[in-house]
Amino acid sequence: MSTPPRALAAITAFVATIAAANWATTHYGLVPVGFGLTATAGTYAAGAALLLRDVVQDTAGPRWVFAGIAAGAVLTTVMSPALAIASTVAFLLAELLDMAVYTPLRSRGWARAALASGLVGAIVDTYAFLTLAGFPITTHTVAGQLVGKALWVTALPVAVVLATRMVRRAVHRHPVGA
Repeated sequence: MSTPPRALAAITAFVATIAAANWATTHYGLVPVGFGLTATAGTYAAGAALLLRDVVQDTAGPRWVFAGIAAGAVLTTVMSPALAIASTVAFLLAELLDMAVYTPLRSRGWARAALASGLVGAIVDTYAFLTLAGFPITTHTVAGQLVGKALWVTALPVAVVLATRMVRRAVHRHPVGA
């Protein structure tokens, strides 16, 4: 049985964001993100991976989430052996907790599930990765990581999806020219 194109795209994007997060962090370390906060350069890509994990679960199933983490671990090992363990452990912990929150909430709506699981995943990923990779755990780095992962890469896309759905419903109720 073949994997549907949407699922393949989600899996590919998930793996790519894991690799991108680690590549950026390897090459640029900590970067300013505004308001006096700093984050690892891969924070936005790591946050995108948390959201994409939910898409992979919905389109391909939980087994593909773990296959994606494994593929991301292999790519990270090739690019940056120093970050491989920190990244793999942090993603695995974050994705397991993300899944534990997302799965039961999914039946109550995608947005609720994605927001709650993304926040939990972002917190766990932030603390685990910073600790294991040897980055400082300060108010500035933790807040910077969470602003990047939870606000810009989880809450903002979810808000865009919800707004798009509202517009579509309104157009279907009141078609232009009708």
